Amino acid sequence: MAGILLAACSGGDDGDDPLREDALLTAGVGAVRAGLEQQIGHEVPSLSVLIETPGGAYFTSAAAPGAVVVTPDTRLRFASNTKTFAAASIMKMHQDGWLRYTDLVTAHMPGSTAPYLPDTPDWNLPYKSAITIRQLLQHSAGVFDVGNDAVPGSDCADTYEDCVLAREPDHQFTVEEQVAQAVRFGVSYFPPGTDHHYSNTGYAMLTEIVARVYSQRSGQTRSWADYVHDHLTGPQTPVPLPVRFPDSGTDQALPEPRVCGRVILPDAPAPVICDANVSAKVGEGNGIGSMRALNRWVRTVQTGRNVLSAETVATMRDDLSPGNPAYGLGTLRVENLGFGHNGATLGNLSLMLYDPAQNVSVVVYIPLWDLSDGRTSFLKVFNALECAGWRAREAFGYPGRPASAVCPG
Repeated sequence: MAGILLAACSGGDDGDDPLREDALLTAGVGAVRAGLEQQIGHEVPSLSVLIETPGGAYFTSAAAPGAVVVTPDTRLRFASNTKTFAAASIMKMHQDGWLRYTDLVTAHMPGSTAPYLPDTPDWNLPYKSAITIRQLLQHSAGVFDVGNDAVPGSDCADTYEDCVLAREPDHQFTVEEQVAQAVRFGVSYFPPGTDHHYSNTGYAMLTEIVARVYSQRSGQTRSWADYVHDHLTGPQTPVPLPVRFPDSGTDQALPEPRVCGRVILPDAPAPVICDANVSAKVGEGNGIGSMRALNRWVRTVQTGRNVLSAETVATMRDDLSPGNPAYGLGTLRVENLGFGHNGATLGNLSLMLYDPAQNVSVVVYIPLWDLSDGRTSFLKVFNALECAGWRAREAFGYPGRPASAVCPG
């Protein structure tokens, strides 16, 4: 299980120095992968880590024999790390005076007589008049997540997204369509601002707000993806990034060079997940990019050297969700790893975090879900993301695994 040395450029303090190899890093990540295999009793295709310290950027990938080689530039589905781009969109608009993130979603957009979200029956969510943009960012709005949970009262035993895709693989999802499921069955988790419950549907609503504000400002119909390209990641932005956020039901291909996910199922062959319809995941999990791009994004945003000021970034870290002191405005905090996010989309697990105290960023990727023992086996693989990040930091002398954490290897 050797580390991979790539001389392609991408980081300095932003990831433009050549990525280096380090024996302790390679050994540590390899040990986590081997320990994880022992824990779950299945092969782990690969475990890849990119770490950047003040002394340079390093990459290693511990892989099973014959597995797809993962490099810093291999394209992957980075799942809910997408939420950091959605949150940055909202906070950039707030910073520019295009909206106020503390506003109710029923309030008028600045300079307009139209509300942030449509005033139509399909948008008449429970407690809608009490929901703020801030609460959507924090996952404290109580918006029912039709992408992760089966809708009570519906005729579908699975999530709405899975039920639709089972009969129509190329279905073009819309945010309104998903919100309408919660409206139709009158479901929510709790009154806004009283607790914390992760909601992909809530983040999809944020992209609708961005699209409506951008359209109003532009005088033409614009999408969330348009705003991200024009203001966050495109060639005219401060830190251009090679990332994509497909929103068409037929735009399903994961481009080469790519790594596909694998899913271990009980008593069934492990399917490989490459191409996918992600039109139901806009703004909450539809991102495609590389570990190198994610590192550049999390470092530059978290240090206030991208489109957001240091003050705005501090607000995103410190304006915490009730019921979850580790989650702010689209920003997750993990002890001894820092601020950023993680992601899980079928067959893919990823994590990107930046520690301002040490000026160290870590990006971790595992192309595997283990559902052989349900949530228990899934969490063993998911938790290995943080464990690999801690081992990477320890290789360079930084604080790593907290005493309370249990890790493989």
